[in-house]
Amino acid sequence: MIDTALLHSDLSRLGRETAMMSATVQTLSADELAAASLCEGWSRAQVIAHLTSNGRTLVKLIDWVTSGEPQQLYASQEARNSEIDQLSALPREELLAAFDESATYFAQQSERLSGELAAQEVDLHGKIIPATSLVALRISEIVIHHHDLDTAWTIEEADPDSQENAVEAAVRTMRVKNAPGMTLLSEEGDQWVIGDGSLTVRADRAALVQWLARGNARDIEADGPIPQLPTW
Repeated sequence: MIDTALLHSDLSRLGRETAMMSATVQTLSADELAAASLCEGWSRAQVIAHLTSNGRTLVKLIDWVTSGEPQQLYASQEARNSEIDQLSALPREELLAAFDESATYFAQQSERLSGELAAQEVDLHGKIIPATSLVALRISEIVIHHHDLDTAWTIEEADPDSQENAVEAAVRTMRVKNAPGMTLLSEEGDQWVIGDGSLTVRADRAALVQWLARGNARDIEADGPIPQLPTW
C-alpha cells in the first residue's frame, strides 16, 4: 500500500503538469502538430500520440503491482510504433481529445495504488521501478515530452519535484543502456550515480534532463570531457 497522502500529492502534481501540456497542445494548429519535435524522428503529433498511448499502457503496471501478475506493455516494438502512427494520423481534434481521455484514465486508475499491493516493484525493460514511483514515471513522461514539443514552455517551468522525477527516469534509462560511469550532482542538492561514477557532472535538474534525454549539453559542467550518451 502506498501512503495515501503521498499518492494524492503526486496525482495532484501530475494533474497540474498534464493541464499545462494540454493547454500547450490546444494552441497548436494542424500544421504545427505536423512539424518536427525535439524527439528525434517524431513530429509533435507523434509525441502527443505517444503520451496518449502511454497513458493507457502504463495502467498495465498498476495492474501488475495490484495483482502480482507481470504485464507486457506492448506485444512488440512494432505494435507500439503502429499504435503511435495511427494515433498521430487522427484529425487534430480527435488526437487532442484522445490525449485528454488517456490522461484522465491513468489518473483514475492510479487511485488503485492506495489499496493492498501484491508486488512492490516492476521490471520495465530492465529498469526496476517501485510501485511508489509509477505516478512519478508518468509525470516524467509528461514533462520530458512537453519540452519536446519545442514551444514557449520548457522543462524549467515544471515543478521542481517533476524535474527530479524526470532525472530519475533518465538515469534509469542510462543505467540499463550502460552509459559511461558518472556521478550527477544537481544544483538542487541531488546525487545520482551511473556505473562506476567516475566522472562528476554538475548542472541543475532541468539541464540534466535535457542532456540525459536529448543530448543537449549546453549547461553541463564536468570534471573531464563530456561523454557521448546512449540514445533513448
